[in-house]
Amino acid sequence: MLALLSTSVQAGLAAALADPSRADEALVTGLSTLVSDANAQVGSLPFVRLQLMLAPTVEACGRLTTGPVPEPLLPQLRAVSVAAHTLAGRLAFETRDDVASQGLYAAATREAGLLPDTWRRATVHMSHALVTLYSTQGQAVARELTAAAVRDARSGESVVVRARAHALQAEIAARAGEERQAAAALGLAWFDMARNQADDPSSSSFTAGHLRGFEGVCELYVGDAQAAHDRFATSASALVTPREQVQRAIVTTDQALARIRLGDPQSAAGLLHDCVLAAATTGGRVPAIRLRRARWELRPWRREEWVADLDDHVMDVLGA
Repeated sequence: MLALLSTSVQAGLAAALADPSRADEALVTGLSTLVSDANAQVGSLPFVRLQLMLAPTVEACGRLTTGPVPEPLLPQLRAVSVAAHTLAGRLAFETRDDVASQGLYAAATREAGLLPDTWRRATVHMSHALVTLYSTQGQAVARELTAAAVRDARSGESVVVRARAHALQAEIAARAGEERQAAAALGLAWFDMARNQADDPSSSSFTAGHLRGFEGVCELYVGDAQAAHDRFATSASALVTPREQVQRAIVTTDQALARIRLGDPQSAAGLLHDCVLAAATTGGRVPAIRLRRARWELRPWRREEWVADLDDHVMDVLGA
């Protein structure tokens, strides 16, 4: 396990695993950096590689938090453990290991519950809700997790996390056809985004561009297809960093769905060609699910040459 870690962390972690009381602030900072580095590579590296990068940190956090580490270090170590297990849960889901994903999210939730700042547990619930939305558990469990995220976010100190929780609440409501509830949650999300974030304790990268994507989803399910398309276009243009490429692919597939509903399926197929590459680059499950759903919507035009071209592209790049 240690061989997979950076040399700057190896020695300190080896000593701490042998005797947790020898853990120090430098080690905890090093573990935090490893989690941040793996998280920053989402969208740039395949999810399987990211799992390998993160696995030693997850294991180390799990062992150290149950050992007699110095008491002043424990809150910071638990925060690192929450972040590591949450990201690992998402990566396990993306690589189609639902059992491991559930266990990792459960561990993250337990660790977060031992911290005083409830916004951390809200981030775990949100990540868990998003992957659950695409799993066999489906929308009902995702709704419960989202409600828990909103409760924790409202009592926490991060307005960014609160905005994201309300945005997710809006999407869940829209998918259920609850137009009024979706609009109310979106309004709260924008209210939160407008507040001062200078001293926000969350390192979340949730931005107005991300929120436009949630707006688009709400319009797609309970609003106007043209408005949805415009929101998706605005969101996609704002999601430009490597870390945001997975989200950009998801938003673009939704934009393609909006074009289909607007009666422009050929243009939608053109958008989906871009999503094929993004899904292949990361090996991610969610982009692939969204891509398959959008392709399913193109069935009425399956005999068209441009649909055949898209299918060929999917087979060439994804092999499915």
